[in-house]
Amino acid sequence: MSTPAPDDCLARNTWICGEYLSTRRTILLDAVLEHLQLTAVPVAIALVLAVPLAVVARRWSKAAGPVLAVTTVLYTIPSLAMFSLLLPLYGLSASLVVAGLVLYSLTLLVRNILAGLRAVPEETRQAARGMGYGPVRLLLTVELPLALPAAMAGLRIATVSAVSLVTIGAIVGFGGLGNLIYAGMNTYFKAQVLTASLLCVVIAVAADLLLLGVQRLLTPWTRAGAP
Repeated sequence: MSTPAPDDCLARNTWICGEYLSTRRTILLDAVLEHLQLTAVPVAIALVLAVPLAVVARRWSKAAGPVLAVTTVLYTIPSLAMFSLLLPLYGLSASLVVAGLVLYSLTLLVRNILAGLRAVPEETRQAARGMGYGPVRLLLTVELPLALPAAMAGLRIATVSAVSLVTIGAIVGFGGLGNLIYAGMNTYFKAQVLTASLLCVVIAVAADLLLLGVQRLLTPWTRAGAP
């Protein structure tokens, strides 16, 4: 005579389990907060670094090749190899994950910001100079605002990519939701793997929509039908 299946979805180890959500609420919240921090910090740092690099590459054409080449090479390094290379500098810490994600985000941000700066019409620059705009004022009030659509597109891609790459940090114990995915895979805990994976998708979609909203607010001239 066969034993009836238990009513508890945790005991049955099902993929969808409300009991898991109710009993692991604090663990999930802590993992989400860590994931958000490990995403936002490196992207913000990469943005601060990418703007001057893109400006330098735009102003001095000889610098564009080396800047793009270095950032592209960094992006091609596999994540596990990147963390191994950075390990002697940062050890097994959250800084290791942050540093790796900064380097990966640079490529996407530098390329898009540079593309936006290059797309600014030369007649617009000439008109601004004719009105007495110096290099700094020209950059801050004309070039960067006009480059915002391309820059925001790069920021959205870099952010979504970072949400995914944070999970790799689970190999050093700092992966946000990746820690739960990694532990769930080792123990074949279906509900934990599925829940943590879905939360990563939700974070990525929410971040992309948030940045899209910010982009629309900052660039009203790009909206359909705008004068």
